[in-house]
Amino acid sequence: MKKTGVMNSNISRVIADMGHMDWLGVGDAGTPVPAETEKIDLSVRPGLPSFIDVLEEVLKELEVQKMYVAEEIKTENPKQLEALKKAVPNVEIEFIPHSELKKDLKSSKAFIRTGEETPYSNVILESGVVF
Repeated sequence: MKKTGVMNSNISRVIADMGHMDWLGVGDAGTPVPAETEKIDLSVRPGLPSFIDVLEEVLKELEVQKMYVAEEIKTENPKQLEALKKAVPNVEIEFIPHSELKKDLKSSKAFIRTGEETPYSNVILESGVVF
């Protein structure tokens, strides 16, 4: 039995399978996930688990070199943007239209769905390398 880190076996498997520049999405309960993208659904009830809680656990195991975030978060959910920046202070953030972010999920290895119910609480993480 795994003692530390992400306990969800599907998330742990996806993280272990990530290569340099692969994408992994994490987001809110309302995000439409393309049929061809694996969906790992953690939602239990509204707000549980939160987007930031899940993201912070993923970041403990995944080396991230860049994040893609919806441009709309700046005006529609600035609190979540601040929490995101705090969680990954040294990672480049590229802001893209939300419509583009949703389309880009087709290229992600997986999407982790949380119970978050605040607008634009979505990110695509681009994996880096540890060497």
